[in-house]
Amino acid sequence: MSNAKAAAVIGLGVGAMLITQGGDPLDSVGSWYLIWSEMGLRGAPALAFFCFSVGVLFFAIGWLYRQLFSPFELLRSPEDVGYVEEDGRTKAQAANDARRRRKIGELPPVYPNGWYRVLDSHMLQRGEVKSVSILGEQVAVFRGHDGKAYVVDAYCPHLGANLAVGGRVFGNCIECPFHGWQFQGDNGVCVKIPYAEKVPDFASVRSWPTCEVNKQILVWFHCDGEGPQWIVPEQPEITNDEWVYRGRTEHFINAHIQEIPENAADIAHLSHLHTPSMLSGADLRYTNSKIWEFVQHDWKVDWKPESEPNRHCSQMFVKHALRVFGCHWPLLDVSVVARQVGPGIVFLLFDQTFLGRGVIMHCVTPVEPLLQCVTHTIFYQSNIPPVVPKFILKVECIQFERDVMIWNNKKYVSKPLLVKEDSAIQKHRRWFSQFYSENSPRLQYQRDKLDF
Repeated sequence: MSNAKAAAVIGLGVGAMLITQGGDPLDSVGSWYLIWSEMGLRGAPALAFFCFSVGVLFFAIGWLYRQLFSPFELLRSPEDVGYVEEDGRTKAQAANDARRRRKIGELPPVYPNGWYRVLDSHMLQRGEVKSVSILGEQVAVFRGHDGKAYVVDAYCPHLGANLAVGGRVFGNCIECPFHGWQFQGDNGVCVKIPYAEKVPDFASVRSWPTCEVNKQILVWFHCDGEGPQWIVPEQPEITNDEWVYRGRTEHFINAHIQEIPENAADIAHLSHLHTPSMLSGADLRYTNSKIWEFVQHDWKVDWKPESEPNRHCSQMFVKHALRVFGCHWPLLDVSVVARQVGPGIVFLLFDQTFLGRGVIMHCVTPVEPLLQCVTHTIFYQSNIPPVVPKFILKVECIQFERDVMIWNNKKYVSKPLLVKEDSAIQKHRRWFSQFYSENSPRLQYQRDKLDF
């Protein structure tokens, strides 16, 4: 129920309670009734005003509670961020026009091998089924009665019904809503056909290698069907609830997946794109407004790949400082270590003397070749007021949406014109190439058919 509805219900309830007391319903209001009487409010008008005031009060309390204590959750649609609405066009029209006009460039393979986030753990309850689009496929994600999450191809091999649309969980199996065929979650094998004497040995759906770590459900993708080649490390503070969930943001980006992690090695863009104050917002047409010049961000960054046995990992070391009217505020200095694990998962580890410690799980999951779902999920010290991590996530969101406006409108350049100071970009591309195989799928030709 929304705050407005809750406030209306509470206000009406209070009014009904007063009326059923008998006598003058506002006698119990005491001095407030005398004040309203002097204002000319008596009887029904006074009662209505009282109910309205109570409703507004509860609405304000609910709003304040949500702002201070509830998780911060911001879920953007594909057309919400990064497009310029001109000549009376809607956001969706601007987004679709930009997608059609943009040159794609000579792209690397579109689906790197690695682990990808499917859902956050709290989004999938025991016995629940959800439909998810990932890596150009439709999958059914369900949690068995053993508490384990499973991911299988969505379409039943019998007659193609979508297992995630009306399918039910029985034990650790998912049942097709069309004819009742049941498939095991761990291997995809069909174990029951209610009207058949025997289940064919070859009856199965593809089951995706799955793990659940750091309160996220992940799947492994490899173009040649090879099994997982590394594990995603556990963040102990998340597992033991020392760090608790404080919110998430979700964005859809129209770009090749490699563009997003490559930002870590593009050190020069930080001083140009991210120095303007967070107060100036995310729209690049206005971020350099002189109104907000008195607040500026200062960045010092270094990116390095890791060596064996963790060559699938890299690290970006960030030192952030805030300057107000040119003065450095040391209390607000933040150190961040961004550790990327494979092509789609980054641990943004915060350590700040005054504001505490925590992590933002930055996950990039391809939905289709040039559409990426990017989530930022924050876990923070449970003894730190929730408003602190919520503020950090909001600031991260504003800065990230500046990048989104670039990604949604840029062309991928396979042979960029670089200067000496851009050397980390080329190093990053060599590092990232390990996630492609000879048979990694490429985008041969794309014609946009589905609009936002």
